Amino acid sequence: MPYYYYYYLNKAIHRLRPNHHYRRLGFPYCISIQHGFCSISRNNNNNRKDDSNVIDLSQYPTDKIRNFSIIAHVDHGKSTLADRLLELTGTIKRGHGVPQYLDKLQVERERGITVKAQTATMFYNHIIKDTNTKYLLNLIDTPGHVDFSYEVSRSLAACQGALLVVDAAQGVQAQTVANFYLAFESNLTIIPVINKIDQPTADPDRVKTQLKSMFDLDPSDVLLTSAKTGLGLEHVLPAVIGRIPPPPGKKDSNLRMFLLDSYYDEYKGVICHVAIVDGSLRKGDKISSVATGQSYEVLDVGIMHPELRSTGFLLTGQVGYVVSGMRSTKEARVGDTLFHTKTTVEPLPGFKPAKHMVFSGLYPADGSDFEALSHAIERLTCNDASVSVARESSTALGLGFRCGFLGLLHMDVFHQRLEQEHGTHIISTVPTVPYIFEYSDGSKVEVQNPGAFTADPKIRVVASWEPTVLATIIIPSEYVGAVINLCSERRGEQLEYSFIDSQRAFMKYRLPLREIVVDFYNELKSITSGYASFDYEDSAYVESDVVKLDILLNGQPVDAMATIVHKLKAQRVGRELVDKLKKYIDRQMFEITVQAAIGSKVIARETISAMRKNVLAKCYGGDVTRKKKLLEKQKEGKKRMKRVGSVDIPQEAFHAILKVS
Repeated sequence: MPYYYYYYLNKAIHRLRPNHHYRRLGFPYCISIQHGFCSISRNNNNNRKDDSNVIDLSQYPTDKIRNFSIIAHVDHGKSTLADRLLELTGTIKRGHGVPQYLDKLQVERERGITVKAQTATMFYNHIIKDTNTKYLLNLIDTPGHVDFSYEVSRSLAACQGALLVVDAAQGVQAQTVANFYLAFESNLTIIPVINKIDQPTADPDRVKTQLKSMFDLDPSDVLLTSAKTGLGLEHVLPAVIGRIPPPPGKKDSNLRMFLLDSYYDEYKGVICHVAIVDGSLRKGDKISSVATGQSYEVLDVGIMHPELRSTGFLLTGQVGYVVSGMRSTKEARVGDTLFHTKTTVEPLPGFKPAKHMVFSGLYPADGSDFEALSHAIERLTCNDASVSVARESSTALGLGFRCGFLGLLHMDVFHQRLEQEHGTHIISTVPTVPYIFEYSDGSKVEVQNPGAFTADPKIRVVASWEPTVLATIIIPSEYVGAVINLCSERRGEQLEYSFIDSQRAFMKYRLPLREIVVDFYNELKSITSGYASFDYEDSAYVESDVVKLDILLNGQPVDAMATIVHKLKAQRVGRELVDKLKKYIDRQMFEITVQAAIGSKVIARETISAMRKNVLAKCYGGDVTRKKKLLEKQKEGKKRMKRVGSVDIPQEAFHAILKVS
């Protein structure tokens, strides 16, 4: 071995993996470490991987391909069913020890939800009348929550069918309804699957009746399974092949490729999950984006089986990954159409930019940690391009960021990932929603940050609009009265009210988004003993009488605590805010006044009395004028302190006001 290889080996031995070939790195030797001894041998053709493992996708025309998704309510067994299907087709080994295999993030495993869409290619031998036919099945695992409904709709657009999974004990839930209609509007073939039939409380017949009454699904088409025990799973994939049509693409047309999702890899850059609608894609091709207009070269292309597996090409109807040298996921926009450079194609329908529905300020708990927070947010947004980030400063909290999210769950997951994956400690301001204000001169402005909204004395606000949502609530019948009262308190408008069966009621309300961003779900679960099921979807803006509520400390507004509320609730919200702040703000050597104001009108006030030294302790007698003189001197000192002193707002105060709506 040449002497200079010893130098590089000495520098990099701790980074090399045992029994790994480094021919592509210009190192034509194999490192083998066994029983503490290191041996070096020259690579040759015998050391390479067996070419028999190479997958030839050309043997799978479109009529031998099925693209499908699994949709379900939270905790109905979607990820477990996906695991069993991967095991059944030999994609992963049985007893692999990693439950919820397609859920890669820690927050996904903890909460039992899917945040990032994942794809997995499976090869299945389908036997019909003693004839063995190989099929290529693409499972596209989509997020289930309404916050990611756009990503779900784009992922479903790449499918031709969906497995609708329902818990045999819990039955149809709110998210089941939302996901069904999302798949129904995408014209997908829906295969109903009743899961967890091994549970003692399972009642499949009741669930079949619900599916018939709610969605008009034939009970004879329902599959009964238990993903945990494997019962009934042998009927799922034959049903997928038999009922779901093949992808309808044209193999002789120009390339049109659908971008499903993307994530950032430190070594390869942005990895895009794509579906080939028309034409074919090969390594080395030049591709362009309809949304951004930028061009790229395909550096690698392949399938997820279940991890990245390079194939060199993808054909019509197939789903896989593409590495093209993108530097940020902001370039890879979900729903975008990719095509061969220098060709003209009709963009695939449905693309739209991310719509942010909830905004919140993020500040470091310690002001000196701003750079660490900035770096953490930058790293995290590499994998989540749907978050909008803008720098802002607050007089109370210092430098921070104003972030826009797709919804409440999206915001909560982002905060949790910041803490878990990057170890940051943050203060988050009260979540706000975007309002639209119209001025007397006819101009309109969208307000995302209440602290930055200032009334112009020359022109006045003549109208305002707030966003609303269509909320779906499914509850046991005995809790109907309490839920109606809760929705009425939150300014809700009842749109639909019916009974699914003798035990459960279905309700649909139009609610202001502002009323559900903080604690609506917690209250709903509380008054229904945890049995309520809640989901919502975006609706239109409606005209509303809203005002800006300012919090003042010693007459100075605290921009981080400003909020926009309905005029009828302003008095109550203002009173609750000042009461909570009085409990959490520490006493100072001077008096602190806490006020809630609308414009120049103060609607609530509390006073935090000053800590006072007894200056008369040294006076054992003498004239009263001497005592008055000492008290006046102390009073002047307190006034001077009040002018120059600053009030520190603890983190607990921000957490407390989050619960005031």
